[in-house]
Amino acid sequence: MVPGWIRPFLVVLAIYDIVLGILFLIAFAPIFATFGVTPPNHPAYVQFAAANVVIIGFGFWFAARAPERNRDILKLGFLTKIAYAGIVFGYLLRGMMPGMWVPFAWIDLVMAIGLVAALRAIPAPAAPASQARAA
Repeated sequence: MVPGWIRPFLVVLAIYDIVLGILFLIAFAPIFATFGVTPPNHPAYVQFAAANVVIIGFGFWFAARAPERNRDILKLGFLTKIAYAGIVFGYLLRGMMPGMWVPFAWIDLVMAIGLVAALRAIPAPAAPASQARAA
């Protein structure tokens, strides 16, 4: 039985990542300009990262529909959140990170903690009978 808070939590993660990813996919230039961040020499660098954020968002959406079946998607989502927060905070400590990225890192860190709690609370799927006999 999946605790009642997990599906709504995953839907929030999905919406957050999908909206944020689409926003940076189509409007990164004015966002960068607003915060005084120099864009990379080619838009594809930002757009590819943004598309990956959208994809992870859809992963959270799929996981919200069937958390037990999609635990591995949650593990990948956790790794993405930790990777982003770790990179941002690492550069921030060296004074090399524009401030616009820091709030997203804090949000991702909180989401990563929530994902750990979700993974601990979601029952692992039962092994198929063929695997149970082989063990």
